[in-house]
Amino acid sequence: MRSAVVSVRLMTRSKIDSYMRILRNNRAMRIIISSRLMLRPWETADADFLFDLDSRIETVQYLGPLAKPMIEKSEAVESIQRRRAIDDPIHGIWVITSRNTGGLLGNLLLKPAPLSDGIPGAAPTEIGWHLHPEAQGAGYATEAADAAMRDASLNGLNVVIAVTDPRNAASQRVCARLEMESHGVTCDFYNETNLLFTKSL
Repeated sequence: MRSAVVSVRLMTRSKIDSYMRILRNNRAMRIIISSRLMLRPWETADADFLFDLDSRIETVQYLGPLAKPMIEKSEAVESIQRRRAIDDPIHGIWVITSRNTGGLLGNLLLKPAPLSDGIPGAAPTEIGWHLHPEAQGAGYATEAADAAMRDASLNGLNVVIAVTDPRNAASQRVCARLEMESHGVTCDFYNETNLLFTKSL
């Protein structure tokens, strides 16, 4: 049987203060705080958790046509390096953590949504999330996405979209709780059929 969440690392006040100093000194490494959560940049030390999260078919099956479960921990290390290399005032990929315990809960991203072949125009900003199975059902995805959208709005983003696999009812419920507008079926992204949701910020 697969083990549960790999580790829970306590998030001390000094650790939070350290992250906040990074936030003040490096816009690209910003941290997003909500009532229960802290969204922070991924660290190399998080590789065990990311591998546990993304080696599960149930957590990656709706992440797009190119997504597949990780096989080696080295994939997680390389993925974290790519995530940390993002240097943008709005876009980013964060690990969702508990403010109380520092436990790692899942992943949240804001990035340009890849347009399908032949679709003109600029790629809109997409929000996406996936949580560890043990962190699901507690409202963390909704809280994390709401905090990220508020932060993005303060940094100049006006509209965000979400595209979900038609079978992904859980993410569609999150979109509804976020009061995103449903536009039905679209083939404009990822060269596949999805459901489209938008929200003006």
